[in-house]
Amino acid sequence: MNNGNQYQNRPMRRTQHSKMGKHPKPNRHSSLIKKLLLAAVAVFVAMIIFGGGLFMYYAQSAPKITEAKLSSDNATVIYDKDGKVLTRLGSQNREYVKKDKIPKTLKNAIVSIEDRRFYKNNGVDPIRIVGATVANLTGSSLGLQGASTLTQQLVKLSVFSTDASDRTLRVKAQEAWLALKVDKKYSKDQILEFYINKVYMGNGIYGMQTAAKYYFGKSLEKLDLAQLALLAGMPQSPTNYDPISNPKYAKSRRDTVLQAMASNKVVTQAQATEAQKESISDGLSETHETSTNSAKKNKIIDPYIKQVLQDLSDKGFDTAKGGLKVYTNMDYAAQKKLYDLANNDQTVQFNDDELQIGATLVNSKNGKIAAMIGGRKTGDVTYGLNRAVQTDRSSGSTAKPLMDYGPAFEYLKWSTYRKVKDTPFTYPGTDTKLYDFDHKFKGTMTVRDALIQSRNVPAIRTLQDVGISKATTFLEGLGITSKEPYNLNNGIGLYISTLQTAAAYAAFANDGIYHKPTYINKIDTNSGKTYTYKSKGVRAMSKATAFLMTSILKGVTTDSQGSGTAANITGMNMASKTGTVAYSKKATEANDIPSSASSDSWMAGYTKDYSLAVWTGYDHPNTSTGYLTQSQTELAQYYWKYMIYYLSQYSSNEDWTMPSTVGKKGTNQYYQIGEDYDETGKSDEYSKNNSSSSWSSYSSKHSNSSYSSRYSSSDADDDDSSSNDTSSEDSSSTPSYSSDVSSNDTTSDSTSTTTSASTTSTSSASDSE
Repeated sequence: MNNGNQYQNRPMRRTQHSKMGKHPKPNRHSSLIKKLLLAAVAVFVAMIIFGGGLFMYYAQSAPKITEAKLSSDNATVIYDKDGKVLTRLGSQNREYVKKDKIPKTLKNAIVSIEDRRFYKNNGVDPIRIVGATVANLTGSSLGLQGASTLTQQLVKLSVFSTDASDRTLRVKAQEAWLALKVDKKYSKDQILEFYINKVYMGNGIYGMQTAAKYYFGKSLEKLDLAQLALLAGMPQSPTNYDPISNPKYAKSRRDTVLQAMASNKVVTQAQATEAQKESISDGLSETHETSTNSAKKNKIIDPYIKQVLQDLSDKGFDTAKGGLKVYTNMDYAAQKKLYDLANNDQTVQFNDDELQIGATLVNSKNGKIAAMIGGRKTGDVTYGLNRAVQTDRSSGSTAKPLMDYGPAFEYLKWSTYRKVKDTPFTYPGTDTKLYDFDHKFKGTMTVRDALIQSRNVPAIRTLQDVGISKATTFLEGLGITSKEPYNLNNGIGLYISTLQTAAAYAAFANDGIYHKPTYINKIDTNSGKTYTYKSKGVRAMSKATAFLMTSILKGVTTDSQGSGTAANITGMNMASKTGTVAYSKKATEANDIPSSASSDSWMAGYTKDYSLAVWTGYDHPNTSTGYLTQSQTELAQYYWKYMIYYLSQYSSNEDWTMPSTVGKKGTNQYYQIGEDYDETGKSDEYSKNNSSSSWSSYSSKHSNSSYSSRYSSSDADDDDSSSNDTSSEDSSSTPSYSSDVSSNDTTSDSTSTTTSASTTSTSSASDSE
């Protein structure tokens, strides 16, 4: 049998193994790659999980998006203090167009240039995100459309801002989440309708239908291919692609859109090429049509809104991007009254339409700017010259409480009955003489009488006693600074605005607390952020200083010799100061103008509730027609009076309470308890100004001066200094003057004036009084 031998010829297992040879060594390099790949996959998965979790975390806190937000305009809305709409920047120029009225060609153009996969994606396009990332890294023009879909752009315009601060991972995640929700809820045509009506199209207008009317004078459905392509490409950069101001860039963008349409096969290449040949100016309208309600800015609020826009810009907001809700401090009723008194109401009799005005009304207690007028009879000019904030006209004697007597009360602790000298005055170290309007001197008088009568020499003597340094410090505490060093002349005329003046006088009304004037109370952004603005009061002077000043300024309108009797309101608790600036002596002589002519007239004053400063004059002074007559200088007083009277019906007639640091002497004189002051000062150290013989000689020589009876004491306002013109022709000994004005005899434009406190350089015409 062969059974026993059947295994004899089989090799043993050991023999088989020996024939197979040795095992191959493991590939360590391959193993390392596998491990790295597995690690990379793990990291990638972890990143996806982490990213998804972070996305959902951000999505949960996403703002709500409603149809109202999607369909509303994206304008900046400005409100008054009561939350009522004053104006809507841009939206008033929007004409909403429904989806069935939107040309298909426009829809195709927008989709081709902004989001080719619009009809295929669900609001977010991963392919687009990857493609844009690669294109941006390589610098390819294919990155032109960016990563955001049209739906995401709509969401951004509706609930987020375009500020750099909103370009964060959180916002991008929320934007994508909301885009998914919008795409799910609304049809593609509805989304396009929202987008087309919301985008900013330059020149303060929103929406493509409005843009069609503005740029071409036609509705969208009447525009040709090239014109629709132009509009479709503008939202990316409305200013740069404006066909009127930037035709070169506008054409380049339009042609890019046309080529994108051809690539997307919504027009033929031949059609795109033909449209590209069309001139960018073809069909542009010479006049730009907008909706009736918004083509003209409201004249009543124009100057105030101009400053609000400037304030927004200073705060870092771009109103062109829209979406802001700006709550101002404007009292619209007061704003309208300011306008009507200057333009419509015949209560104040302005002589002609060229006579101008600037005025600012400030809340005395908090610095909120309640109203402002920048001119009268200005026509259809929008955001033109705002005379309420100009600082190139002297304020006349309204400067005296701010630079002379206020600092004297604050630092020298004067009383209201401290004696000051109204005697012949020559600036120390010079031959420059200072006069009042009447070319007379009244001898020694109290501070109260000197300020009420607005005598110049006592004011300058007071400033000498105070010193320029302390006067400057006092002014700075009231928000008044100057690039040029102050000098003695500034004591009877500061180059400040009605806004600065009203805010400074408000500190007297508010027991010495100064508030920086503010236009804006609150700003809400469309991303949900709120910015609140409030002026924090700072003590600019003691309660005693404020009270003493107010007690005197009350008499400006009530005292028989007060300079502002034309503004008196019987029974009203108010304080005020006038200011008038003399015309250039050179101009009066050259143009045969009365020597009583003035270039500027002011009235500034306050109640417990409001502070109002008014300037009147012509835009071109020192010309043959740019001067104010004596009767015209009272217009500022009348305007101030009627505005304050109007405001009285909405405010209290509260009087000021004498602080515990003030004592009373007689019927209307006050002093600071426990404080001593000198009866003589630095102004007495210059012997040339304090010689009794020189005054006696002057008085005798001018006892019958023709100036003495030119104006009655009730309306004389003896403010500022000399000529506006600083030429050597003004260096005669005869001053230029008018009813609220005094004069310096000029000798030089850079005369050195020395006091015991400091050495200053002054020109007698430096304040153009």
